[in-house]
Amino acid sequence: MKNLHALLLLSSSATSQVNTIATTVKRNWLKKMRELLLQLPVTFSRVIYTIREIGVQKTMDDYERRKLGIFNLLNFLQLITGLIIPVLVVSKDNNFSDIAFLQSVLPCFVSLGVLMLNYYGRHEPALLCYFILYPIVTSVIYLAGMNLGIELFFVLYGILSVFFIQHIGQMIFALGLSMVSYFVLTVLWKNYHYELANNHTALYIFNHLLAVLFIFYGLYLIKKENTDYQFKILGKGRMLHQKNLEINKQKKEIENKASLLEKQATELAELNGVKNKLFSVIAHDLRTPMYALRNLFQNVAQRNLTRAELKTLIPEVTKDLSFTTDLIENLLHWAKNQMQAHSINHQPIDISGIAVDVLNIMRLQLKAKNIEIDNKLPATLSIVGDRDMVQVVLRNLVSNAIKFTPINGRITIGVNEIQGYVEVYIRDTGVGITPEGLQKIRQNIFFSTKGTTNESGTGLGLMLCREFILKNGGHIYIESEQGGGTTISFTLPRGEEMLKAV
Repeated sequence: MKNLHALLLLSSSATSQVNTIATTVKRNWLKKMRELLLQLPVTFSRVIYTIREIGVQKTMDDYERRKLGIFNLLNFLQLITGLIIPVLVVSKDNNFSDIAFLQSVLPCFVSLGVLMLNYYGRHEPALLCYFILYPIVTSVIYLAGMNLGIELFFVLYGILSVFFIQHIGQMIFALGLSMVSYFVLTVLWKNYHYELANNHTALYIFNHLLAVLFIFYGLYLIKKENTDYQFKILGKGRMLHQKNLEINKQKKEIENKASLLEKQATELAELNGVKNKLFSVIAHDLRTPMYALRNLFQNVAQRNLTRAELKTLIPEVTKDLSFTTDLIENLLHWAKNQMQAHSINHQPIDISGIAVDVLNIMRLQLKAKNIEIDNKLPATLSIVGDRDMVQVVLRNLVSNAIKFTPINGRITIGVNEIQGYVEVYIRDTGVGITPEGLQKIRQNIFFSTKGTTNESGTGLGLMLCREFILKNGGHIYIESEQGGGTTISFTLPRGEEMLKAV
């Protein structure tokens, strides 16, 4: 009894272990199958990608790669179906001879040859091999007396030849070969000793459906690849358009910068020319008063000059020093303006008060030439501008009027009001300006002429006047008649409008 009981325990334990092992094996098997099923789409995608990439070369463009991918897929599918269907026929029909089997599998060897040619980069021979040999071997099957229901493949060859073959002559030949073969073997040729429809109706129908599926699948692939390619081209076109817009924008910016650089280069060249001419004039004109002062001091040091003799020398020296002072002041103002170091301070100013100050500064020059001043400015007249700039303008214009007005002449200073502006004018009874001189002044060309008593000048004062008036929101005008005097006027804003604007 003890032995029997031990035997039963051992049997129960073994059964439990077997069940445990079986459960574990089943669980592992299900897990592996689940993993395999999950990996199946990825594996399938890799296989399809590998087939499409057969024979792809780096030199090909995107469109050529797509066409080659379609061609490879079609040949791979025809290789598989061309081998499976004859095997199924042989397995179900013992009367199907070995020779008939070899004849029926000929098309799959064509696809295999095409894939091999593509693999070695012989793409043109692969196309010719497909579109010539496939109709021929299909015709051989029918001429051998077998009707396997694959005549619709001739239509497939014709459709694909139009898409894949680029050379028009080769395309017409391949299309004609397929269509003539289809017509002869389905309409004229009826000598079949083996018809799949009579022996295996399901396979016969399947072959026809397979041919239709290949036709639609081929057209679908062609349509899909062309659509994808067109979308890609459109995308590239949009990108190119965007890049062209950016390039045109950059081009305009470069052109604007180039234009600005050219303008600055022109202005710099003009400024450099003015500077060179100005310094040559300064070097010449500063020499005269320095020589006059040197001679005066030498005479004082070396000779015992009487008071009367000193009086005869001092006016000439004073005239030269007055010119030199004006020159240096204009030069300093010009330098500040060119370096943009002179800030503009717009504020209400009394133009009448500034005119009185300028005339007081010029009283010695006026007295030396006995020039009468007719000041028609009102007692107070408010305008808006930079006081220092307006004073420089008035001083230069009055100085020019004195310079070109003969002894016992007359200078008139007055104003006119024009729509929110004040026009200040300085009119003299001087020698006037020649038409050539007026043209140079209006073109802002740097030049200078001697005054009525041989006073010197640099031409810098009038240039300063033009620039300062423009910076204060006004304009300067010159009217002159040779021998009939000159009127120079400038406008400046009046009232609160200018203050609001600044």
